[in-house]
Amino acid sequence: MWILLAVVSALCLGAYDIFKKISVDGNNVPVVLFYNTLFSALLMSPVLVIGIAGDGLILGGGVTGHVHILIKSFIVLSSWLLGYFGLKHLPLTIAGPINAARPVIVLVGALLIFGETLNWLQWVGILLGFWSLFFISRLGSREGFSFKHSKWLWFSIGATFMGAVSALYDKWLLKLYEPLQVQAWYSFYQLIIMGVTLLLVIRMTPGKTRFRWSWAIPFISVFLTIADIAYFYSLSIDGSMIAVVSMIRRGSVIVSFIYGVFALHEKNIKLKLIDLSVLLLGLLFLVLGSR
Repeated sequence: MWILLAVVSALCLGAYDIFKKISVDGNNVPVVLFYNTLFSALLMSPVLVIGIAGDGLILGGGVTGHVHILIKSFIVLSSWLLGYFGLKHLPLTIAGPINAARPVIVLVGALLIFGETLNWLQWVGILLGFWSLFFISRLGSREGFSFKHSKWLWFSIGATFMGAVSALYDKWLLKLYEPLQVQAWYSFYQLIIMGVTLLLVIRMTPGKTRFRWSWAIPFISVFLTIADIAYFYSLSIDGSMIAVVSMIRRGSVIVSFIYGVFALHEKNIKLKLIDLSVLLLGLLFLVLGSR
């Protein structure tokens, strides 16, 4: 069941990346991200209302619980800010596979922190994931996005690293709190943090926060919320493995890749298709190894 939920999360994340790319194209990133946090908070507001009406502001460990969620909010927003800027300037067929490196970092953390073990099928899947990351980095150089000269590649790498930190933190967090509680409260805190951040940006860079509305923006929050609900419940199921769940979620690159090919007409598609095929094979090994 936890694998199925991870697959649902991956499909929704693919749609999320597409609408995110549409929204940030030629637009102001902090403003787009603020609206994303606003709509996400609104979508989760019924959970907060019911929780407050029934239990007050208590979240598991009380004040400590809210501190735990606040930490997660800062981690996620850091990943989002870096990721949004990277996605704005990079092709989807480059940014997506870079993000697929997240399970590699998660795997190291899962082995060191949670003591998780992988069988040989899962190890093959991880190794194929390594190869995929190396291959896409070489392809990026052909399009002028080398690691030496493109800060946007480093933004994407930073977003990937912070996303891995968030995934490892989630595994610990969901042992203490209910998935919907975590998602509802961190959506609320993200809205506050991003609201304060946007006000500071406006004050520090007056006249440089021009923004145009796009109906793709609300869909960022819709698909992200569904993806997160499936993800949280996947991790909350006994026997779920954070390294495997994280790798399956990276399958979202398939959806965004298809969009990049047919809608954006991006370059070097044949070589990128080879890379994507290797990634798919790696995901298959992970799924087979977790049965």
